[in-house]
Amino acid sequence: QVQLVESGGGLVQAGGSLRLSCAASGRVFSSFAMGWFRQAPGKEREFVARIIWSSRSTYYADSVKGRFTISGDNAKNTVYLQMNSLNPEDTAVYYCAADTSPGGWKIYDYEYVYWGQGTQVTVSS
Repeated sequence: QVQLVESGGGLVQAGGSLRLSCAASGRVFSSFAMGWFRQAPGKEREFVARIIWSSRSTYYADSVKGRFTISGDNAKNTVYLQMNSLNPEDTAVYYCAADTSPGGWKIYDYEYVYWGQGTQVTVSS
């Protein structure tokens, strides 16, 4: 079992930055990929970014490409999402997710088994 705990959300002004953290515990060694998703009120949950642990391959949604960076610290069993140049459209609940099964693009929510509780990110104008 993998447990995920998110932190770092909050209120920030447009143009500012936030750094989200997702600390994993349990069978961390079994985790193949970890990703970030977000969901705004009235919208479906959407993919933000993901990282494949073995290859360190990263992938980003077009909406955040060039502004967000996903990274992983294996020693700390933690994945980060550095968010720069934030705008009000980034306001959402952000979730981290982990999956133990290799294969797939890992850019869809149904590809993940373990989920964090979510953390609110609010960007004011």
